Amino acid sequence: MTEAVCRIDVWLWRARFARTRSLAAAMVERGAIRLTHNGTQTRLDKPSRGVHIGDGLMFALGGRLVDLTVQGLGSRRGPPEGARSLYALRDPDPG
Repeated sequence: MTEAVCRIDVWLWRARFARTRSLAAAMVERGAIRLTHNGTQTRLDKPSRGVHIGDGLMFALGGRLVDLTVQGLGSRRGPPEGARSLYALRDPDPG
């Protein structure tokens, strides 16, 4: 059985962090996305890299830092309410 995985550019588009898949791919290619998978943080460099449920993502968007945990991969780009169910924002200062 294979683990569920989604391309990072597709996930960013489905979760409505980018208006188009091309803009999502450009975010990844310029090194703006950091992925935490199995406790290891890496800067993503290719839009084809995979994201899994439970992974952490960190990136700047609109002048603010977005730190989230992936909770779903989605099957299509739906309404904003559905897109918000794909992630949970993390508190930048848990203390």
